[in-house]
Amino acid sequence: MKALTTIILLILSNIFMTLAWYGHFKFKEMKWFGNPGLIAVIFISWGLALFEYFFQVPANNIGYKDNGSPFSLMQLKVIQEVITLIVF
Repeated sequence: MKALTTIILLILSNIFMTLAWYGHFKFKEMKWFGNPGLIAVIFISWGLALFEYFFQVPANNIGYKDNGSPFSLMQLKVIQEVITLIVF
């Protein structure tokens, strides 16, 4: 169960991180958003990235083998990178 929880939280964290990194490219297409300046884009991206950490940190904590889960640090990192490629 901890392994599945870890993977779900990592997927959620990657969705928010992808939005934070690349979502601002779509802002101009949103008529209600207008044309935000660089500072606005930075703060919006930071706000989205904050939610990424709300999922990433617990995922790594729950999934780490010293906390009773099956994943080593290396395995958590590989899982994270695979999920990043799939989400992107």
